[in-house]
Amino acid sequence: MLWFQGMSKSSLNSGLKRHRRDITRIRKNKSSGPRNKTAQEQQSLEVRRTDQGTEKHEGAGTSGITDQEKELSSSALQAFMAGNYDACLQHLNTLQDINKDDYKITLNTAVAEFCKSNQTTTDNLRQTLNQLKNQVHSVVEEMDGLDDVENSMLYYNQAVILYHLRQYTEAISVGEKLYQFIEPFEEKFAQAVCFLLIDLYLLTYQAEKALHLLAVLEKMISQGNNNSKNGKNESGNNTNKDSSNQKAESGALIEVAKSKIHQYKVRAYIQMKSLKACKREIKSVMNTAGNSAPSLFLKSNFEYLRGNYRKAVKLLNSANIAEHPGFMKTGECLRCMFWNNLGCIHFAMGKHNLGIFYFKKALQENDNACAQLGTGNSDPGKKFSGRPMCTLLTNKRYELLYNCGIQLLHIGRPLAAFECLIEAVQVYHSNPRLWLRIAECCIAANKGTSEQETKGLPSKKGIVQSIVGQGYHRKIVLASQSIQNVVYNDGQSSAIPVASMEFAAICLRNALLLLPEDQQEPKQENGSKTSNQLGGSTENSESSEACSNKSHEGDKFIAAPPSSPLKKQELENLRCSILACSAYVALALGDNLMALNHADKLLQQPKLSGSLKFLGHLYAAEALISLDRISDAITHLNPENVTDVSLGISSNEQDQGSDKGENEAMESCKYQPLHRVQEVTWPVWNKNVVSFSLIAAGKQTPQCYPSSITSARTMMLFNLGSAYCLRSEYDKARKCLHQAASLIHPKEIPPEAILLAVYLELQNGNTQLALQIIKRNQLLPSVKTLSDMRKKPVFQPVHSIQPIQMPAFTTVQRK
Repeated sequence: MLWFQGMSKSSLNSGLKRHRRDITRIRKNKSSGPRNKTAQEQQSLEVRRTDQGTEKHEGAGTSGITDQEKELSSSALQAFMAGNYDACLQHLNTLQDINKDDYKITLNTAVAEFCKSNQTTTDNLRQTLNQLKNQVHSVVEEMDGLDDVENSMLYYNQAVILYHLRQYTEAISVGEKLYQFIEPFEEKFAQAVCFLLIDLYLLTYQAEKALHLLAVLEKMISQGNNNSKNGKNESGNNTNKDSSNQKAESGALIEVAKSKIHQYKVRAYIQMKSLKACKREIKSVMNTAGNSAPSLFLKSNFEYLRGNYRKAVKLLNSANIAEHPGFMKTGECLRCMFWNNLGCIHFAMGKHNLGIFYFKKALQENDNACAQLGTGNSDPGKKFSGRPMCTLLTNKRYELLYNCGIQLLHIGRPLAAFECLIEAVQVYHSNPRLWLRIAECCIAANKGTSEQETKGLPSKKGIVQSIVGQGYHRKIVLASQSIQNVVYNDGQSSAIPVASMEFAAICLRNALLLLPEDQQEPKQENGSKTSNQLGGSTENSESSEACSNKSHEGDKFIAAPPSSPLKKQELENLRCSILACSAYVALALGDNLMALNHADKLLQQPKLSGSLKFLGHLYAAEALISLDRISDAITHLNPENVTDVSLGISSNEQDQGSDKGENEAMESCKYQPLHRVQEVTWPVWNKNVVSFSLIAAGKQTPQCYPSSITSARTMMLFNLGSAYCLRSEYDKARKCLHQAASLIHPKEIPPEAILLAVYLELQNGNTQLALQIIKRNQLLPSVKTLSDMRKKPVFQPVHSIQPIQMPAFTTVQRK
């Protein structure tokens, strides 16, 4: 809201107010998110004169204001309220000639000219406000007393512009400083400050602070309503038609404010995942706002979070988008939000192809809206001019690309996902989760086909490469399973953004650097990187007095735009995923020392899921074997190290996707209003009018990944046998191999284990048995001696084999 200020300390306390932001966002997170997700403020300006301001003005005879100045200021205000900006500017110019030292006249002139241009001269207004700030030598950080409150409207107008420029950190800094001195403000101006701060808190995911301000705002409106009723009762004998009209108008404004408060509460409770409280507020929203698009989008977001996806779709379809004023007036492209939220919902339902279809539709609507806005002013100094200020928040291309990338990653199209995410990272470069997703795209694009890696190869495929010669000279050529020393690029720089393993290593280094070193101080990291980013969460070390008494549990996060911020537990999970991917990539690149370093750090993490612990031991063992430290590798390959293979991702942790160096994108695609794809996340519809954040469920486990502790220990035993072979301890290797084979079905034995058995028989001089193993693709000796093996206590339980621990050769790398 922009305010039209009085011309002197005791002059009219009139305000040019930007109409309330009807930002209704639903995150479907992951974001949408998306979450979900992105509303922008509706911006219309109106002027009002308060009774209090009039009384001050009439009693200002001692302040040096002449009757002519009073008349001119009153005429300027009336012209402004009537929309006659030319007449308003004429009165203001006359006032400026009379009183050249009052900067407030210049401020009002700038606001009137801005409105005259249909709010398209944002750069000029911004420049004028900066000049006025320098003229009065006022800095908001130095506001420490009532003497500085006189400049409050100047500060407020700057905060509104910062909001539209997506500089939320600076806008919050100004708003919180104003809130400290809210007592002397006129009532409606104080409400405007509160609404602006609430909007900013929700955009930066500080829902607790937003709820506290909403409670203050409700009390403020309630007291104002009671005071107005008391005043009317005292003057009941003087009531007339005008007073009744004022009463009706005041009542309507109060109802509108209450409806806004209910909608803000719903958005806050959705961010907090407080569904019980949200359900109560949803009823109030539907009672006050009816079946409007914002209320239906909010209710759809609520049903989405509850898992009622069909009902969420039904509510979205019932919204009458045609009645929406349009993005030129509100800054919100409702059609874009609609398709985005549908994409988030279908992502959550596991219908990824439908989800990507809807995200592409949202991109088309977004591009159409941007095309109507034009390219803007070509003058570098006027890049924000030439279109209404509210439309500066219309473009959601990068949030949608983020959602598309996460969705494509789930579908199994890593190269297409890479193209989307690499474009999104140009804007959201401070998001460590996004860098991890890009690395997962690179890994998925270079790790081979899923059939090669996930299915134990049947018959002789993958074991016998070819047969040469005939008769006595007939030879079987076994396939090489080694992937060491693979060159992933063709000599170009690793920094060039292509889906290579070298670029994946760079992305993972970026992700690690963006995580705070001390997880107890994530707010410092947050504040250092969110100033100009959409959806960036920000937090000042000094908050306002009223807000500082609230619990700061929710403040301990770092921003991860466009998806929801990372809280403490999510940071720990994300760090583990990044370390696991880093170890995998380092092994693929042959950097064994770095792989060992990452694997050791991974195993040292305090809260490590069973799946990542399993991978950490495998990666560490493989690196140690490559470094010829077989004994250390055997320690990591002890089957007793495997006690759990669960992914270990709780439902409230949004995305810790990659459990191995692979692309399990479990996070949130978010349109900033992304519906609930935590890989796809659109923060509430800002993740914002209404958009959901996608919660990426970690769907099915990859086939190459052990589904149980037994299969994981079997994998350890196979690798342990390989390690013993390297030390020429063939008897121990054979025992490991046979014990592992006894734990699984013969058809589930991996080809690497078959080759290991062939190698052991050749070392033993048993060529014929080695040929039989190749022909039948089975561990024949293990099958014959299975009952005998169970009689021997040495091989009975898996844990009885203490030396059993094995390095990971190919198997380790791929699992």
